[in-house]
Amino acid sequence: MNDPSHRVHGLAGDSVAPDWPALTGADVAALLRGYPRLGPPQRIVWHSPRPLSAACLVETASGVVFVKRHHRRVRSPATLGEEHRFMAHLRDAGVPVPAVLADAQGRTAVASGDWVYEVHAHAAGLDLYREAASWSPLRDRAHAHAAGHMLATLHDAAASYRAPQRDTHMLVARAELIASPDPVAALRAQLPARPGLADYLRGRDWRRDFAELLAPWHAAVQPRLARQAPLWTHNDWHGSNLCWSGADADARISAVFDFGLAARNFALFDLATAIERNAIAWLALDGDEAAHADIAGALIAGYRQRRPLDAAAIGLLAGLLPLVHVDFALSEVEYFHAVTQARANADVAYDTFLRGHAAWFGTPPGQALLQAIRDCA
Repeated sequence: MNDPSHRVHGLAGDSVAPDWPALTGADVAALLRGYPRLGPPQRIVWHSPRPLSAACLVETASGVVFVKRHHRRVRSPATLGEEHRFMAHLRDAGVPVPAVLADAQGRTAVASGDWVYEVHAHAAGLDLYREAASWSPLRDRAHAHAAGHMLATLHDAAASYRAPQRDTHMLVARAELIASPDPVAALRAQLPARPGLADYLRGRDWRRDFAELLAPWHAAVQPRLARQAPLWTHNDWHGSNLCWSGADADARISAVFDFGLAARNFALFDLATAIERNAIAWLALDGDEAAHADIAGALIAGYRQRRPLDAAAIGLLAGLLPLVHVDFALSEVEYFHAVTQARANADVAYDTFLRGHAAWFGTPPGQALLQAIRDCA
């Protein structure tokens, strides 16, 4: 029931050995004893290639379920509960979010030793992008249009959700730093509660780096960012977190999943993240086709079909895009430095992700993409 050759997505678009051991048949059998309605597991049919946790599809006597395991330093039952309550709200509002299953004690997040587990119903439809890395463009404009429309549907449903901000920064996409009038001061204020990140930043001239990456963009958009209406958002809107009704270009989205990065932000933050995830080939920036303006335009068009965006909102979307990754990039630095203790990966998160992505928008291809987004107005 286990694949000893299991590999996961690396930071350079490669395939690497996982930081976390793959789930085994024994792991799954022990967990699912707490879910008697599912019956015993029969076999693991697929291991996820995503690197920040261990996950698999398991065939049980009652059908296939999705099992995900986190280290307790990354997710606690309480922090998973924040995600699960948001998912339940969306599902009750008609968004096709797979149910999170409760064990015999009514728990949707189960702690056992160093691990915290969750079990989800199998997502309906075809998982067309399940092997795709997060920073790989969608295949065609029709899929992008559908993804934009579904994101707007999710935001409509989320508008009635009332919950405070996440209680963690670890591997969560938040907007506090970029919405602050002084991001350096805001980050400095966070560091006592984030000792792993503070330890890493002691070895970097992060105040200078922050000033450099923010200077071209932040002052122009911050006052408007601070005025955006709060909204819980998905924050990892990529084709690999969606299932589809078929493999053709006209397929509709049949399921939305992976709310691990979800947090209380605002709608344009989520749409900018969707463009950052789906319309830029970050793992192949040396090519001539790194920026996919047609995909960005289709995402925006699909979104606007359900939720209006005026010219000012489109302009703010373009201005936000070079900054939308900042908070999450720092959370990845923190994760790699303090949890997996992989200094090389932390350096990639800091130099290539945090600094490099912002800098790319100052290049001719980055400027062209921003102008293409403005032209959508």
